[in-house]
Amino acid sequence: MSSVFASRRAALLLVTAAGFFLLTHSYAHAQWWKRAPVDFEECADAAEKSSTKAEKTAALAECNAKFAGRRKAGGGYTYYDFLQDRTFDIAGPNPTPEEQKKIDESYTAYLANQRRSNEAAEAAARLQREQQEQQAQKLQQVALRTETERVPVPVERPKVQQRPKGAPCTKGSFSCEWPRLSESLNDLMKLFSPTPSKPAKKG
Repeated sequence: MSSVFASRRAALLLVTAAGFFLLTHSYAHAQWWKRAPVDFEECADAAEKSSTKAEKTAALAECNAKFAGRRKAGGGYTYYDFLQDRTFDIAGPNPTPEEQKKIDESYTAYLANQRRSNEAAEAAARLQREQQEQQAQKLQQVALRTETERVPVPVERPKVQQRPKGAPCTKGSFSCEWPRLSESLNDLMKLFSPTPSKPAKKG
């Protein structure tokens, strides 16, 4: 009887131990599924299982806030900095302090390059405006000069040189012939102009 009792007791202990083991194992397995996600992709997969659309949206927003990096196909993670519009390779799901420092330094250099590019663009635009203004002034000057050349300048009437008194007269010269022509014209005018009749004297 004692041997049967002992074997039953051993069996009971074995069943109890096996049950305890199974319970512990299943609890550990359940805990593995409930552990916190290690990166964005794992977090997003859990968010997809949300019961409502609102819960899913809220869960994805939380994943975005919690994890900055995204998995790479070949391993590791990338971080996208929208301020610089470029990605950086990082070791884990979030940048380390050292990695964040490099990203910030890169952003400072990016801002300096942007400022230089803007200054160069402004200088080029200013130079182009100045050249256009100079070209417009030149065209205006050419147009004014052309317009001035088109307008005829009044020609001054040649002055008749008077022959000094007592100077010898060169035959055929205008200064010698003009006085004679003038006298002849006066004589012709007298011939054709009737002489006014004098009124008769009253006695």
